[in-house]
Amino acid sequence: MTDNPEIPTDLVWVRAAPEGEDGPGPWIEIAFGPDELVYLRETGDPTNIVTTTRTKWVAFTKGVVAGEFDHFAELDD
Repeated sequence: MTDNPEIPTDLVWVRAAPEGEDGPGPWIEIAFGPDELVYLRETGDPTNIVTTTRTKWVAFTKGVVAGEFDHFAELDD
């Protein structure tokens, strides 16, 4: 865990990995903290944590579901 005093040390991280994938990733991990904050980190660099608000997180996830970010994805055909 990071030594940054602004980041709670008791966060419960949830890994956003494909179902059934146990490997090291790299995967994104998400934790919901106090004060409506959401924390994101990569499994390969867990001390580098990005913080956003729950409102922005909800807007982002709705955008993902709606396909607003599909142009960023590289599809293997």
